[in-house]
Amino acid sequence: MSNETPEPSQVLLITGASSGIGAASARAASAAGWRVVLAARSRERLRALANDLGGEERALAVRCDVTDWDAQQRMVEAALSAFGQLDAAFANAGFGGARGFLADTPEHWREMVLTNVYGAALTLRATIPALKRSRGHLLLTSSVAGRRVLPGSLYSCTKHAVTAMGEAARQDLHGTGIRVTLIEPGITDTPFCDRRPSEALRDEDIARAVLYAISQPPHVDVNEILIRPTAQQA
Repeated sequence: MSNETPEPSQVLLITGASSGIGAASARAASAAGWRVVLAARSRERLRALANDLGGEERALAVRCDVTDWDAQQRMVEAALSAFGQLDAAFANAGFGGARGFLADTPEHWREMVLTNVYGAALTLRATIPALKRSRGHLLLTSSVAGRRVLPGSLYSCTKHAVTAMGEAARQDLHGTGIRVTLIEPGITDTPFCDRRPSEALRDEDIARAVLYAISQPPHVDVNEILIRPTAQQA
């Protein structure tokens, strides 16, 4: 019998982890041996998911409004206190809205811009110091809508900002050892869709892309993964 102490598994923090792509990515990462930090505003759904993934030794649930800088700092502090390290962070929190510049409310716009853009930027700011220590990995959820303009879509505008943020972060972090990956899904059957699309990607499809990126050796940086369903043309 070996007397060697086994190496602790790596730690992945995910915002927007209570449902959709975030929850699917947490399940996939946990199955691959990662410990996960689950962050979102829905405390009860987070706790249920954390329990499903093995409880406190394997999954930590942290309530976090990504638009709140103090909450983001507490999220990272909780992760480091529980697991002692942070090896990857997935800035995934976000939601969409109706197309048309007269079709939605200014209040909804404000929340969407704050969550999708400001919230993602705060996640980068909060996690980068720990990721520098681990020479870790930073991932952001953008979209096909962040590569091409959708008519009247402020959501598309926010995702263009996230796409730019990913490349800006990659250049800024060059030489630190931190890798940066943009995850850019096409039409996905995810909970924030009011009308669930047919022939769409599933959350689990995007989770496999996330696991592909974070499973690469340290000298390989998968900068962008643009993934559409076969049925999607544009």
